[in-house]
Amino acid sequence: MVKKILITLVKVGLSVGILAYLWFDVHNRSATAQEDEGFTRLMEDAWNGPLLALAWVFSAAAVCVTLIRWCYLVRAVGIPLKLKDAFRVGFLGYLFNLAPAGIVGGDVLKGIMLARKHPEYRTGAAASVVIDRMIGLYVLFVVASAAIVVGGFLTHEIVAIRRVCQTTVILTAVGAVGIGILFIPGLSEGRLAQWLIRHPKIGHTLGKLLDAFRIYRSKPRVLATAALMSVGVHCLFTTSIFLIAVALPATSEPDRTPGFGQHFVIAPLSAVASVIPLPAGPQEGTLQYLYRELAHASGKGLALGLTYRVITVLIAMVGLVYYLGSRREVAQVLHEAEEV
Repeated sequence: MVKKILITLVKVGLSVGILAYLWFDVHNRSATAQEDEGFTRLMEDAWNGPLLALAWVFSAAAVCVTLIRWCYLVRAVGIPLKLKDAFRVGFLGYLFNLAPAGIVGGDVLKGIMLARKHPEYRTGAAASVVIDRMIGLYVLFVVASAAIVVGGFLTHEIVAIRRVCQTTVILTAVGAVGIGILFIPGLSEGRLAQWLIRHPKIGHTLGKLLDAFRIYRSKPRVLATAALMSVGVHCLFTTSIFLIAVALPATSEPDRTPGFGQHFVIAPLSAVASVIPLPAGPQEGTLQYLYRELAHASGKGLALGLTYRVITVLIAMVGLVYYLGSRREVAQVLHEAEEV
């Protein structure tokens, strides 16, 4: 219990510290005229309510497609998961991923709840969660890399942006090679793989990844379909981010808000930052940095990140409703997860 409280306090403290730093950074830049933007206009001018509501719809749709993708992966290994149950467990997982809920994340919660309902498929349940997260994350890099290449960001005039984009493309290529290796039984199950599994720092995670791939390796069509669904998820997410940006008041004349195509670089890179297990901060910081470099509008970038954070909280209220209806079951799952 003490460890759980300490972890929660550290997470919340770091998030508050990051957001406070971002806030003061925006005000300092505006006060010293380092950026041609009026941050106060974001607070004083009217926001476009219908566009914000539409952004919520696109974000909610992205979450729903993610849960449908997971249900599809679960059924592919023979687990008879109903879509309504996938939504219940999935939204609970979304809630716990968003909240500073100690040491138990939403993915762990989903895996254990599915395994409790279908104990004969415990390995498949864990594999579905691992593969679902891996596909979603890798396709995120693929979408960003495609936008980077098409948009000419590999030769961007701003050195920092160019290096970030080049690194993203390199990581995407390395990931493709790694996935290719996992599909080769002789390499993914050979002496090198066994030695890596015994490594004290990465062995446990790598072992779970290899176990998951052994289950899905014979289902390339399933993996390809899940990847295509992930492209749809990221397109919906990017559209939501762009709609929020358009809904916010302009901070300069003329408005220098990046275009829709540029957001296919901005949104995925900010989503990669959100993988850091903090309630808030990394994604907002990434949006603020990218908006500052690309549009000299870091204040709008921070406002965009905070607005999207509010939208995710509103979506998570669905998970809260599910939680209130199954508190005893969730408490038992949390206890089991912490023991593991």
